[in-house]
Amino acid sequence: MILLKPNIDNIPAYVSALQRGWSPDNLRSEAAQEQIASISKDAKSFVLNLDDPTARAGPVTLPDGSKVPRLPSIRRWLWDDGFCGHISLRWKPGTEELPPTCAGHIGYAVVPWRHGEGLASAALVGILPEAKAIGLRYVKITTSPDNPASVRVIEKAGGTLTRTYIADNALGGHETLEFKIALAD
Repeated sequence: MILLKPNIDNIPAYVSALQRGWSPDNLRSEAAQEQIASISKDAKSFVLNLDDPTARAGPVTLPDGSKVPRLPSIRRWLWDDGFCGHISLRWKPGTEELPPTCAGHIGYAVVPWRHGEGLASAALVGILPEAKAIGLRYVKITTSPDNPASVRVIEKAGGTLTRTYIADNALGGHETLEFKIALAD
């Protein structure tokens, strides 16, 4: 498995995953249809906005429909005999702190037909050097207590549980586990 910067040549595989029912947003399943529509309008701009270290792509829509300013972010596609999912890294320049409407520095989603292959674990370990390269000393990752597979992925990458809390209402107001991964020197 490799982490691949999104590119126009591989957009058909991405669209195929969306059409098969995968959503790149664990909190907003409608994101898949929104992305299909966006790709239909302008695939090149869509791909360019996936990797957005300067936060130029405009606001982010939260699960409650509200919009917040975009943070700088990068996204990588999980690629192993085709598109398998994605992982993203987002940050607030100059600090490890994030706004309450941002559920951690890293998010990932694997297509359902490739679950259980270790792809999320490999992707998480693979993106940590990029987090360190932008100056982060640690990353926070969140998941639901009802998602033991995600908990295992985070723990395998060195994550330690730092707190349990109720997510911001804009993110669904549900119980959330927060893990921290230190980025060694």
